Amino acid sequence: MPRGFTRGVAFEREAQRWLEQQGLVLVERNFRTRGGEIDLVMRDGTKLVFIEVRKRGHSRFGNALASITPKKVSRIRHAAELFLKKNVKKSEATPVCRFDVVTFDGDPPDQELRWVRNAF
Repeated sequence: MPRGFTRGVAFEREAQRWLEQQGLVLVERNFRTRGGEIDLVMRDGTKLVFIEVRKRGHSRFGNALASITPKKVSRIRHAAELFLKKNVKKSEATPVCRFDVVTFDGDPPDQELRWVRNAF
């Protein structure tokens, strides 16, 4: 596996652990579709939360949150629609959903984790 991929998985797991400490419950990790991917799908009470995890070691090209382009947002939303179609039965009401971002900026030991609720 490419180094960036394995590092990305490590940050996704770290974000998952941190979010679980905040009370969220994992539903699915790395939901992939042809048009996009959702890093984490979690429950926050009755809400279904689609979470993008981003890491930036330096801010030369902006922070981790700034790295989420409109095209990336579109792909995440599309993947979320497909997730709901696949996982919500027609007889059930679609749950209230939100899109969060967990970012990691900088490198250890000065690395900063930031959780942005309703990011887009």
